[in-house]
Amino acid sequence: MTARHDACILAGGLARRLGGRDKPGLYVAGRPLIESVAAAVPDAGRLIVVGTRRPGLPEAIFVREDPPGGGPVPALRAGLAEVTAPWVALLAADLPFLTAGHVSALLDAAETGAVLVDDGGREQWLAGVWRTAELAGALARYEGRSLHGLLAPLAPATLHLAGRPWFDCDTAEDLRRARSDEPGPGTADVSARGEP
Repeated sequence: MTARHDACILAGGLARRLGGRDKPGLYVAGRPLIESVAAAVPDAGRLIVVGTRRPGLPEAIFVREDPPGGGPVPALRAGLAEVTAPWVALLAADLPFLTAGHVSALLDAAETGAVLVDDGGREQWLAGVWRTAELAGALARYEGRSLHGLLAPLAPATLHLAGRPWFDCDTAEDLRRARSDEPGPGTADVSARGEP
């Protein structure tokens, strides 16, 4: 039987705003960011990671975009080629507050797709779910480099959910906030933990 959804985690960015550090491998609340994101999709039939192989994710299928570091659209193309379920969760590798409940809410709200919006109402294109066939069709027609340009025309449902599941760790300040004992409004309680 085919699973309802697969998960595709994009983990191949260059993390320029973090000085080129291995962002998916940075620790928040005692585990690497990418492992927290993987834990938010326990019901995925396949866990596909676009990026370097990670020892903490033995069940994952690892692929690389062409060229490596080519951006989110080539990464999505590489990951989507491994998707077999009718739905796919498309996620960044640096979402420390995302939970399985958030992903379930996205799946329940989606017709063609659904994405989280932040406190400012901005769509977070790497925190959503999509009907696989619709996403593949859009990718086949798309020649640009922007996820917004690819995904916005699909008119996804938008959800603003408690717990700041859309919060990502792009900068050192973001990482500090995620590790802080004093999370901002609406965040899950995250203990301050450094890298081991």
